[in-house]
Amino acid sequence: MKDGREVKVRRAYDEPSRTDGTRVLVDRIWPRGLSKEKARFDEWCKAVAPSTALRKWYAHDPERFEEFARRYRAELEEPERAEALRHLRDLAGRGPLTLLTATKYADISEATVLSGLLQD
Repeated sequence: MKDGREVKVRRAYDEPSRTDGTRVLVDRIWPRGLSKEKARFDEWCKAVAPSTALRKWYAHDPERFEEFARRYRAELEEPERAEALRHLRDLAGRGPLTLLTATKYADISEATVLSGLLQD
């Protein structure tokens, strides 16, 4: 945790925790089966999500995670995504931040890549 930033990664379907701080969904697609009423997010930051092409190529294949992370970090340099990343960095500087994803394996998701970048 550099600069005292606390950035966690959790599944969008998990019950909120008192220690979550600001909860931000970082997926491009709304979580399947989760109603807007039951979604306890402070924000939905679609702009920071990986491109559809990258997401489909990756398909959450653990063997592709390192290459996915490399390609995703490159995408995050594009202006719209870079601005969204700056916004998340600002939120992380204000207090605890929890990045939410609907993927079954949050530890190999874009949220995990973002968490690493936000804590650097």
